[in-house]
Amino acid sequence: MIQHIDRKKVGHEVRVLPGDRPAARSESPAVRGTTKKKSLNVGGQPVLTVEELSKTLHVSTKTISRWRQQGLVSCRFVSDGRKRIGFLESSVKKFVHDNPKRVRRGAQFSQLTDAERDQIISRARRLAAAGGCPADVTKRLARKTGRSVETIRYTLKQYDRDHPVQAIFPDHHGPMREETKQRIFEEHRKGRSVETLAKQFCHTRTSIRRIVSEMRAKRILELPLDHVPNEMFARVSSERAILGRTPVSDQPLRKARLPKGLPPYLASLYEIPLLTREQEMHLFRKMNYLKYKAGTLVEQLDPQRPKARLMDQIERLYDEAVATKNEIIRANLRLVVSIAKRHVSPTESFFDLVSDGNISLMRAAEKFDFARGNKFSTYASWAIMKNFARTIPDEHRRRDRFRTSHAEMFVTTEDMRSDQKEQEATQAQCEFQVGRLLKYLEEREQSIIIRRFGLNRGQNPLTLKEVGAVMGVTKERIRQIEARAMNKLRKAAKEEHLEIPGIA
Repeated sequence: MIQHIDRKKVGHEVRVLPGDRPAARSESPAVRGTTKKKSLNVGGQPVLTVEELSKTLHVSTKTISRWRQQGLVSCRFVSDGRKRIGFLESSVKKFVHDNPKRVRRGAQFSQLTDAERDQIISRARRLAAAGGCPADVTKRLARKTGRSVETIRYTLKQYDRDHPVQAIFPDHHGPMREETKQRIFEEHRKGRSVETLAKQFCHTRTSIRRIVSEMRAKRILELPLDHVPNEMFARVSSERAILGRTPVSDQPLRKARLPKGLPPYLASLYEIPLLTREQEMHLFRKMNYLKYKAGTLVEQLDPQRPKARLMDQIERLYDEAVATKNEIIRANLRLVVSIAKRHVSPTESFFDLVSDGNISLMRAAEKFDFARGNKFSTYASWAIMKNFARTIPDEHRRRDRFRTSHAEMFVTTEDMRSDQKEQEATQAQCEFQVGRLLKYLEEREQSIIIRRFGLNRGQNPLTLKEVGAVMGVTKERIRQIEARAMNKLRKAAKEEHLEIPGIA
């Protein structure tokens, strides 16, 4: 039975486990002189906590826990309302007397000097950088140093806990970093098997599957599923008609007239037939319905416990929606070429206009309402020309800031002189204005804009893919955040009455 000893004088309630009785043994050198000045006593005997006994015998707390299973009798007591494990002095003396070799061996494997500990940390860091996982590194260091595996493991774990920033294995002592999860997910998407990833990242196959599922659900929740709603989407009977085959045109296909002087890429666009009104309406209705249905399924997705079958359905619908959108875009790319030809000038790059127009075309496809009965080419032409009307004057205004009435002189004669003070003042003013505008953005938006445009000194602009790799998201998500941030900057520049090229 558990004995309850009421020690009102010391203010503690002590519960002694069965078999814990004072033993009449001679005092061992291992515990001699270590039980003085203890605040807790039971029957005149001091009680040592796990930490105190660990320091007394020069072993780790893990070793103490292992010894409890090997005969070291403990007692449970309550101190200031907190339940703790302790050891009577008589119990410790008895265990030391009965297990002298075990105690000496435990002390031998746990007493590490600072130099030995630093050497173990340094070697472990080199092995980890070379791709070693914790288990392999621990065993290798144990053989190399002659220490126990448990001692090496405890030393590395304790170092990582005390130094989280310089941790040797940061993902093995606490939550895994998002960057590592993203890397595992990307490797799995490239075709790496779960078994290979488990060995590479030193995790179980179950953990790898869970991480892949978690990151896959996170990616699905970030899919751009905005669509133009329509009342027929909610009717189940309409699904077969919406997802059916694209109508075949009754009119015979006529070969498009190819403009002269086009490069092969642009010339190939004229081989794609134009869409009829019926085909166009069918494709837009199908694209928006697929997004609508995928969005409905996303609402049922539990990020904590995502179901693979549900995610398969969502990704299949989204991929089909993207394929439908690409079919619409390909059939209208020649429209961009024809509009760009009308706006090109000696100071403009034709291919830059085509590239800018293609982006406008894709945005127009996302916002076009097929139910109004208008042709998409009419809506897209208006969107492309509106974008040209905004971007071309911006480019001219930027150039005009450095143009004088004697502009032709700068074409024939290069002025090698420079005013260093004026350049520095202009640069400082520009940096100050950019800094003011960046305050309007959220922290993640600031980071993306700074990396995309190389605003930090000594940093080159990064591509969408490179920024996505740094931030741990897809390049499409980076593009969306950048577009949103640029809109904020334009609005802020207008409110601040600032004129910054590329923003205002």
